[in-house]
Amino acid sequence: MQEQEIDFLQHNESAWNKQALEQNEWSQPVSAELIAHAKEGKWDVHLTPKPLDKKWLGEIREKKILCLASAGGQQAPVLAAAGASVVVFDISDEQLRQDEQVAERDGLTLKTVQGDMTDLSIFEDESFDIVFHPISNHYVEDVNPVWKEAFRVLKKGGVLLASFFNPVVFVADRNPQDMTDGIIRPKYTLPYADIRDLNQQQITGKLENKEALVFGHTLSDLIGGQLKAGFIIEDFAEEMQPNPRFLIDKYLPTFMAAKAVKLK
Repeated sequence: MQEQEIDFLQHNESAWNKQALEQNEWSQPVSAELIAHAKEGKWDVHLTPKPLDKKWLGEIREKKILCLASAGGQQAPVLAAAGASVVVFDISDEQLRQDEQVAERDGLTLKTVQGDMTDLSIFEDESFDIVFHPISNHYVEDVNPVWKEAFRVLKKGGVLLASFFNPVVFVADRNPQDMTDGIIRPKYTLPYADIRDLNQQQITGKLENKEALVFGHTLSDLIGGQLKAGFIIEDFAEEMQPNPRFLIDKYLPTFMAAKAVKLK
């Protein structure tokens, strides 16, 4: 199917603004109690549903952390409460507002910046010790600029912590009956794009309902792209989907996360 001319970034900004206003799963600010615990040194953050192994982060007190495409009042305030110097960068101003509200409520210092994750030109080279990038790069058409920009803004020795979906989740037909019947029916090839692979009725439905448009990247771009950007992959993890949305989620880990280091 021919790719349609749609400003998907503008649409996805609106879609996430809607999610934030509706207080959906990734737009619900953490509680004041959780922040109080974080200030006492008892905290967790998430790249995937399970808490992140703190060895991946190391000592974060006074470290400069960029929470990339990671607004919503959840991860960034916890990192700030734990002692890090945090900047939250996201395309949705309403998502960023969730972080601002938690910061104001709980006396935290963090900075919010609105923008496209593929363009971090607002930041100087080697500005951060850590880039924290939970699952979100399936909202951009090409993930490689994300890796290149993350590499540029990290200091030497800096760490990129990123998570993403196993690309296999984008391959199958999403007919609900197939899920009921236990059938995985391959339909789409990778790389996948809503704006190219869905029919007009499906795209119109997503646009009218303000559902975010998504892209399925290849492992060559998701993992190989980090290596080409200059990173060394130091650790890697997979995790099962605790609430399967697709049949394939029941059979293999569909969450992936990588710890990548900028050595030079």
